[in-house]
Amino acid sequence: MGTSLFDVTTELLKGFWINFKLFGITLVAALPIGLVLSFGSMSRFKPLRYLVKTIVWIIRGTPLMLQIIVVFYGPGLMFGMTVSNDYRFKAACIAFIINYACYFSEIYRGGIQSVPVGQHEAGLVLGMTKRQIFFKVTLLQVVKRIVPPMSNEIITLVKDTSLARTIAIVEIIRMGEDYITAKGLLWPLFYTGAFYLVFCGILTLLFGAVEKKMSYFE
Repeated sequence: MGTSLFDVTTELLKGFWINFKLFGITLVAALPIGLVLSFGSMSRFKPLRYLVKTIVWIIRGTPLMLQIIVVFYGPGLMFGMTVSNDYRFKAACIAFIINYACYFSEIYRGGIQSVPVGQHEAGLVLGMTKRQIFFKVTLLQVVKRIVPPMSNEIITLVKDTSLARTIAIVEIIRMGEDYITAKGLLWPLFYTGAFYLVFCGILTLLFGAVEKKMSYFE
């Protein structure tokens, strides 16, 4: 573990790769699951609607750190399963996917319900099926409406990946702390912030471009 800027950057990039993998896996899985949950929370079948709403309420109302701990230690404590080191990253992914799917579901639900009912009725009058109305009328408007809140959640996800260190996953913040204990250096820990700033900055520019592309709905 070298102490030059190049050596520290190289080591921290290895740690940030863990954060990036956790971010990517969470995003790819949570976005579609969140959409399914949003349909469940709007279902006319009351038992399903109440079940989904209860799950979302519990997940949104408890800390993500607690959820990571429960997912990691739960199987071993409840079922006597042997938890391997390989399970650490899987447990983090599971906890993050569940957590963010619930948050995304509320964003989807708000976007879908914000589309005027009159547009759905107009589509039916024109002879469109409910499927055609959803994909050709509702969905495009929903996408435009949810981009700002969704971008905020996704940027928050980038920073939340640091919580993986709760179960001893060696991500970038953990590596920055290792420099304090092993080398007595504080600056690498602060340097980790630059990685988050750059990545969040890229995402901010990307979402800004997406919002401009969707401006034709105004």
